Amino acid sequence: MASSEPKESPSNNPGLHQEPDEATRGYFLQQTMFRIKDPKASLDFYSRVLGMRLLKRLDFAEMKFSLYFLGYENPESGPADPTERTVWTFGQKATLELTHNWGTESDPEFKGYHNGNSEPRGFGHIGITVDDTYKACERFERLGVEFVKKPDDGKMKGLAFIKDPDGYWIEIFDLKRIGGISAGAS
Repeated sequence: MASSEPKESPSNNPGLHQEPDEATRGYFLQQTMFRIKDPKASLDFYSRVLGMRLLKRLDFAEMKFSLYFLGYENPESGPADPTERTVWTFGQKATLELTHNWGTESDPEFKGYHNGNSEPRGFGHIGITVDDTYKACERFERLGVEFVKKPDDGKMKGLAFIKDPDGYWIEIFDLKRIGGISAGAS
């Protein structure tokens, strides 16, 4: 039986609340964290290939790990004071936190991290909006980026998946095409 309500309404999504609890006002998605083997390779990929900027780096010497927070904000708009900059960074939406456990980059026994797309499957991918999927993918190809799916592969034409240095998947799409790609599912 087809419902006259939009697909996104609570009546079509058991468990979904119509209005968020007032106590959650002000909540937002701030970060997704990836564990990385080699910060040099990952920072190069996310800054040179995807154009992200390093917003904040935190080094925890006693615990032997570092955190790198990247995003599309202008880091020059953040405060210079280290503590205030941390607070500013954690106030930015949709950042990527890269966690490096010291020594993994040079450990021949280290096999890497599970990317969520091999068995058992779990986490899938992050998504990056670009101006033009095809032009972005042409550039990625020139840069030697590994593809999971090129824009004209498979049934969903116009979007792509690439891999970062640790094998995490990144969906690439543009706003001109994403409506058409998903029209049948809307």
